Amino acid sequence: MAGRRALLLVGFLLPGVLLSEAAKILTVSTVDFEEEKKSYHVISWLLPEGDNKEFKKSINFLMGETLRGRGLFENYLKFLEQLGFQCSHLLGRRDIMDSLKNEDFDMVIVEFLDYCPFLIAEQLGKPFVSILSSSFGTVDFGLPSPLSYVPVYRSLLTDHMGFWGRMKNLLMVFDFSIKEWQTQSMFDNTIKDHFPEGSRPVLSHLLQKAELWFVNSDFAFDFARPLLPNTVYVGGLMSKPTKPVPQDLENFITKFGDSGFVLVSLGSMVSIHQIEEVLREMNSAFARLLQGVIWKYKSSLWPKDVKLAGNVKLVEWLPQNDLLAHPSIHLFVTHGGQNSIMEAIHHGVPMVGIPLFGDQPMNMVRVEAKEFGVSIQLKDLTAETLALKMKQVIEDKRYKSAAVDASIIMCSHPLTPAERLVGWINHILQTRGAAHLKPYSFQQPWHERYLLDVLSFLLAFTLVTVWLCGKLLGMVAKWVCGSRKLKKT
Repeated sequence: MAGRRALLLVGFLLPGVLLSEAAKILTVSTVDFEEEKKSYHVISWLLPEGDNKEFKKSINFLMGETLRGRGLFENYLKFLEQLGFQCSHLLGRRDIMDSLKNEDFDMVIVEFLDYCPFLIAEQLGKPFVSILSSSFGTVDFGLPSPLSYVPVYRSLLTDHMGFWGRMKNLLMVFDFSIKEWQTQSMFDNTIKDHFPEGSRPVLSHLLQKAELWFVNSDFAFDFARPLLPNTVYVGGLMSKPTKPVPQDLENFITKFGDSGFVLVSLGSMVSIHQIEEVLREMNSAFARLLQGVIWKYKSSLWPKDVKLAGNVKLVEWLPQNDLLAHPSIHLFVTHGGQNSIMEAIHHGVPMVGIPLFGDQPMNMVRVEAKEFGVSIQLKDLTAETLALKMKQVIEDKRYKSAAVDASIIMCSHPLTPAERLVGWINHILQTRGAAHLKPYSFQQPWHERYLLDVLSFLLAFTLVTVWLCGKLLGMVAKWVCGSRKLKKT
């Protein structure tokens, strides 16, 4: 991308370091992150203090309710309403928007966490590509999805469906479509406020307007499914070269010799929303293992009445990628986040998943179907069940074997994820768009796309033909009956 200029719109992931080959990149982020010495400039945009507190409050409420088994869709819609307000505030910042419009960017790169980056790209009037930080299914951007073997998001189905599985998948399409319409409607006011009547974008059309979709997944993880030419796997994009683990962690691992260690990381939400009963059960389960356990958790938040197991080490931060690459690791206990799973597959480490929210339950369905590991629901978590699950994955070598096989698939691509991303963006810049990669179906009305007009014609033709044949047979029957009567007389 030498000599090119790109605008990267990100939320919480994918800082500009991923595109360090670009000559000039301006990154607009909704969170503050430390800027490294790279060839890009960062603008960290935040809401006003009062609004920012309200936004964080809505996030914490949503996550807390979800962890307590009350993750109602209505709570998610309230959170999206806050995102819509946040987006409206950013689009209304003339200083930032005018500055971006004055920059001569060749390409806008958006990360799909919500619809705001797409609206910013549309406002700037520049071509854009999108990065999907999760796997397929969380959003519909026009991929063919045969319901007989492509599971709908949240269906918890695999690609091997029986009759009732296919029936469930069909019904789930309607549920998914309604919920997607509801989520997109949370940005209706933002669109009305910042786009003139007659040129207001439709979000479902805007998703298909992306020149390319980069998906943070891999053939090793996803079920095989139809892809469009403008869809590119970049699973492992966040991975960095491994380094030796810090000495204190190495000393802890060494104490357990050939027994090795288990890595535990459930994301930040479990630390923020202390669920003492869950922590107590997990701690008791880890105490039953022969392995050492390195657990990412803030020690300052650890319940004072729970004695930490002797084989457990709590750390507030850990080099997850480096630990997964360590030769002594036996198991990864994870919440099933996309990046964590990609790193585990890359290093061939089997998993026990405790999915919490979002795409994590569907991710763990894939993990179990591919035999990279097993999962346990948070509401079903006890010391006994967790200990049994962990011992099952550690002792049954088929899980390790399947994870290693997946690692070979993932690592044998001829190009790295970063090379694929940069190479395809270069292609789009050179060809001035991706019209040659998009099917005509994106421009077709829905009744043409699904051949409803053809089927309606064939149905009408068949009915008219049957009706005419019936009439003709009736006339023939009357004529025959009439001839017989004449003969008798």
